[in-house]
Amino acid sequence: MYLGNYRYFHWLKLIIMKRYKSFLLSLIFPAMIHAQEAPKPYGALPSERQLRWHEMETYCLIHFTPTTFQNKEWGFGDADPSIFNPKQFDALQIATAAASGGFKGLISVAKHHDGFCLWPTATTDYSIASSPYNDGKGDMVKEFMEATHKQGMQFGVYLSAWDRNDVRYGTPAYADAYRQQLTELMTQYGELFTSWHDGANGGDGYYGGRNEKRTIDRATYYAWHEKTWPIVRAKQPMAMIFSDVGPDMRWVGNEHGFADETSWATFTPRGLDGKPPVPGQADYSESPSGTRNGTHWIPAECDVPHRAGWFYHADQDANVKTPDELFEIYLKSVGRGANMNLGLAPMPDGYLHKNDVKSLAAFGEKINKTFAENLAKDATIVASNVRANAEKFATKWMLDGDRYSYYASDDNVLTPELTVTLSGEKEFDIIQLRENIKLGQRIDSVVIQVENQGTWQHLTSATSIGANRLIKLAAPIQVSKLKLKVYAPVAPTLSEFGLYKEFTEAFSYDEATAVKTKLTADEFQVKSKHRLAKAFDEQAGTFENIAAFRDGVILELSQPISALSYLPRQDGMKEGIVLKYEIEGSRDGKKWQPVKTGEFSNIQANPIAQTIHFEGSFAFKFLRFIPKETVGKSFSVASFTLFK
Repeated sequence: MYLGNYRYFHWLKLIIMKRYKSFLLSLIFPAMIHAQEAPKPYGALPSERQLRWHEMETYCLIHFTPTTFQNKEWGFGDADPSIFNPKQFDALQIATAAASGGFKGLISVAKHHDGFCLWPTATTDYSIASSPYNDGKGDMVKEFMEATHKQGMQFGVYLSAWDRNDVRYGTPAYADAYRQQLTELMTQYGELFTSWHDGANGGDGYYGGRNEKRTIDRATYYAWHEKTWPIVRAKQPMAMIFSDVGPDMRWVGNEHGFADETSWATFTPRGLDGKPPVPGQADYSESPSGTRNGTHWIPAECDVPHRAGWFYHADQDANVKTPDELFEIYLKSVGRGANMNLGLAPMPDGYLHKNDVKSLAAFGEKINKTFAENLAKDATIVASNVRANAEKFATKWMLDGDRYSYYASDDNVLTPELTVTLSGEKEFDIIQLRENIKLGQRIDSVVIQVENQGTWQHLTSATSIGANRLIKLAAPIQVSKLKLKVYAPVAPTLSEFGLYKEFTEAFSYDEATAVKTKLTADEFQVKSKHRLAKAFDEQAGTFENIAAFRDGVILELSQPISALSYLPRQDGMKEGIVLKYEIEGSRDGKKWQPVKTGEFSNIQANPIAQTIHFEGSFAFKFLRFIPKETVGKSFSVASFTLFK
């Protein structure tokens, strides 16, 4: 009995002493209690599918429909399916070219605004099944999917909500058919990494021969939140839904491929009427920059065509973006925490032009050789503070190539300094930083200094680090020591630090591409009331903007022309940009007859020069260009160009 009591009191004494020691330690060394705890997540966080998307960084979008055969940017929905008959369609050539550029995925434009479906859908006869291709038994979505997988890339689909062919468009029957099309795509082509939905909804179309304008309520017609996007969530839970402002990724707000210098992955989506935003009905003012401490994790996607336009045009063969131009886009998209989506445009025969293929391969080589070796890999990094002095938060994790291992400071240290000593003098012009975004986008800014003769001098700075930050210096620099000063509202979590030297190599296309000859200033005269001097000064940066302009631009020609090109204003504003036009001809400048009418498709989002081609040639002595519809009430033009 006594022995039992002794053991009981001894056990009780041990328990009390243990708890007392813990209490004393918590008073004296409070940090020790949480020594191995990771920093608490901060703000909106990425989902698992968003993490996988960030890891991709680059992919391509393929535009190939009857619109390609019409030499248009947007099809009107009136093309006969019989014109869609590529003689040498080669999905593997396209996928191989994309893979050579280092791209991690392909998105098939399964249906664009013209309404033509590249798969044999049960919802409409306006599809590949009605075309001569493969005797009506083809399925290009499947061919693109198989070629993509053969190249080890991920596959996705684009399904236009607007359908300029379907006579049902604007009625509930079309919305139901659209959801059926989406269901087919979500269930017949394996695992998809994205379902892409843009904001073009409603307007002029063929609509089964009606040839009229149809307007829909974008906020309610497609029932995006209630019926349509739930199809994607149920059938493809890992597919990123692209829309103007989410739900998974947002449009960056331009088609140049550039995010803002400060670009947050967090975003507060806003509808124009206070309701949850849907495609074509959103506030885009913060799209390029994101929202610091936004309510959702909705990173930017930077979409940009490889050529001037999204569809193939033979007169753009000389305007394929060079590897250096693609690299600049990479730095200003992927290098600003966004993803890069490059538009590829096969020729009517069904494969990429040799200039596109060569540019992609050279871009891939440039990326590989630029980032082949981290010049800081053998560096020593000393931090002014390491979280609880624990190895799991040490600076060495910034050099292990793992985007989720990381350095962290204590919770009360919000401006740590990290001194980087390289293994010797290194020459570089690109600095890379990453955060562990599983814990949120935490860092406000970073200031980088270099040591020069014993003193620290400012080199550069950056904001919004996020998933990836590539800082391009104006010129290469050669140093052996750097210092990073980090500023954050919570303990920062830096996962990667790198120094790189841009690989440069002379590039040219294999053969010169024929370029149309321009008329010189003495080969035509402006005869309209407004002389529009800035429209003919061959300066893209200048423009004319005329209020209440209805007379048209009248030109007297000294010879027949084959084409007329219109370049909209390039200052980022949209006022006065021409959406629809009419061309008239006259032999005496008095009696006019219509020659051509048309639209400048997608010109607000992608304000490039658009060319009006004349069948044969325009043989009238006088030409009148009439802006039939413009943005706002004025008419603006940066340049008109006439071609022989």
